[in-house]
Amino acid sequence: MTDADLSAAVAHAFRPVADAVAARRLPGAVFGVVSASGARAVEAAGHAAWLPEERPLDRATWFDLASMTKVLVTVREVLRLVEDGVADLHDPVSALLPDIAQVPGTSPIRNLTLAALATHTAGLPAWAPIYANAADPAGAAAAVLQTDWPLGAPCYSDIGYMMLGLAVERARGARLAELVDQPGLAAAPPAGAEVAATEDCQWRGRVLVGEVHDENSAGLGGFAGHAGLFGTMDGVLDAAAAILAGTWLGPAAMACMSARHTPTRAFGWQIRHAVPAGAEPPWTGGSLCSARTIGHTGFTGTGLWIDLERGYAWALLTNRVHPTRHAETGIQDLRRAVGNRLAAAVTA
Repeated sequence: MTDADLSAAVAHAFRPVADAVAARRLPGAVFGVVSASGARAVEAAGHAAWLPEERPLDRATWFDLASMTKVLVTVREVLRLVEDGVADLHDPVSALLPDIAQVPGTSPIRNLTLAALATHTAGLPAWAPIYANAADPAGAAAAVLQTDWPLGAPCYSDIGYMMLGLAVERARGARLAELVDQPGLAAAPPAGAEVAATEDCQWRGRVLVGEVHDENSAGLGGFAGHAGLFGTMDGVLDAAAAILAGTWLGPAAMACMSARHTPTRAFGWQIRHAVPAGAEPPWTGGSLCSARTIGHTGFTGTGLWIDLERGYAWALLTNRVHPTRHAETGIQDLRRAVGNRLAAAVTA
């Protein structure tokens, strides 16, 4: 596909996004595609903020990537521990966090494996308001580690990824945020950068700009295993290009990451599936991508999908929670429409 062909495909796929922005269902959006050959095209429309005043966005705008942190940081760092011989995916989490569930020390939580946490099969709860009862980040981390979490049916779990983030930090002797090593991705946008606003947060009493939207991540210090990463479109596409090229991790780790571990999951990433399983989020990448497509979304309105068979990736970054999460934006249908329009144009 030539650069001109790719640009035309991106413009075609972006039309429903531009319509949603024009109708003010979304404040703004940036859409980008990168191919395995390195070709890249980006479209942008709308505003980085409506409140307290309107600000336009463009290709260089930074977004709160929310749960994309799970796959762009935490999954990578867990697999790097395996590559370095520091951990094995079948190790219990207590091998890296010996103090987890330490009283009385017989909790089944201690035996949850790194693989079970990463693939959302551990049976941990999806979420809890940890931030509401923690005085500081140390208290929030203690709550994650020492709460006697009930184990039930597998479900998508932020709590499991909080544990993984703490495990990586303990193994590396460094904050997880310090391990982000790619331009265009960071724990916080650089000073002076244009940043998309997220919510007018009732807990913090302000419109959030450049500070993490996720309350539990904020309670844990602003960056955790489940949320906290900020990025630009080109930062996200650079990561996708490295995955397409097979250079994001070593060969064995790349194979592990992209293999199907459950009916709906690769390692951390969702993998294309026809029917949602239980409490799993439905597949949002559209029905026309190949079976070897992985993807992940973020609550703030972001997402990345990588078609490993056809050799292209696409990202849609929006600030759909601005000024409130309590509004229906149609983001799920929009994602599927964009994915299908792009796949149809790319394979035509």
